[in-house]
Amino acid sequence: MAKNNKSIFSALIANVLIAVTKFAAGSFTNSSSMISEGIHSLVDTVNQLLLLYGLKRSKKPADNLRPFGYGKELYFWSFIVSILIFGLGGGISIYQGIEHIIHPEPLNDPRWNYAVLGMSMILEGWSLIVAIKEFDKVRNGLTWWKAIIKSKDPSSFLVLFEDGAAVLGLLIVLVFMLIGHHFQLEYMDGIASVLIGLLLVFVSAILARESRSLLMGEGIAPETQQRIKELTEKNESVIKVLNILSTYQSPEEVLLMIICVFKPHEDTEHITDAIDDIRNRIKQEFPLIHYIIIQPQTDEIPIK
Repeated sequence: MAKNNKSIFSALIANVLIAVTKFAAGSFTNSSSMISEGIHSLVDTVNQLLLLYGLKRSKKPADNLRPFGYGKELYFWSFIVSILIFGLGGGISIYQGIEHIIHPEPLNDPRWNYAVLGMSMILEGWSLIVAIKEFDKVRNGLTWWKAIIKSKDPSSFLVLFEDGAAVLGLLIVLVFMLIGHHFQLEYMDGIASVLIGLLLVFVSAILARESRSLLMGEGIAPETQQRIKELTEKNESVIKVLNILSTYQSPEEVLLMIICVFKPHEDTEHITDAIDDIRNRIKQEFPLIHYIIIQPQTDEIPIK
């Protein structure tokens, strides 16, 4: 599991403080975009709690009910988080925005909103910097997007996306609030709220896609499969590897199944020794592979 939850805790602290101030300022000034931002921060707060809950559940040891452990709990709760961003964050913000475009309300003293926006940008910016630093530690030289696609720990990139969307949302509110205040265009506040909602829908779609892929069972990378094939075929009792099947049970646990052809007339003892040797070779090079099943095959017809 994620060894360092620093980015989650920093985001949680920032969102709790920001949500309270945004709701207070939005209620006082009749700003729909500020209320939308408050909803955004409230949803993000719930999301951090769900991620922490998912991390805790995923660390439960294996039992008779879940012989491979509870690692996929993290993927499940990450998917729930993406749905919450879409439904609560995006949906309510868009609804609020449309209401205020159709029935615009004059803003009261907007200085409260500017003060809250300034404080929120500082807190969200701090949380985003922490998330960037934490994700950069596990990027291993990959580009940011490729690292996100390849990451098997959704708690790392979920916080990164949430904080990035939060900072961008605050900039949208600031720009449209300045325009609306300067030109006395009351509907600008509603437009900002709709844009924030669309931003959250876009972010939730990306997160849902990644979380769903992990939940459905992503396998190891092709280059890793090739290396495992080479390690397996190094054993003198193995003729050929027919198939390699794998799935991530959690960010740090992989289930691997190798289907291979052994030399004919090998007795049980030699096959058992060969299987042990193959397991040791693979675990030594790939410590994340906790479960290895090696299936001897009597012919060279690959299983599909």
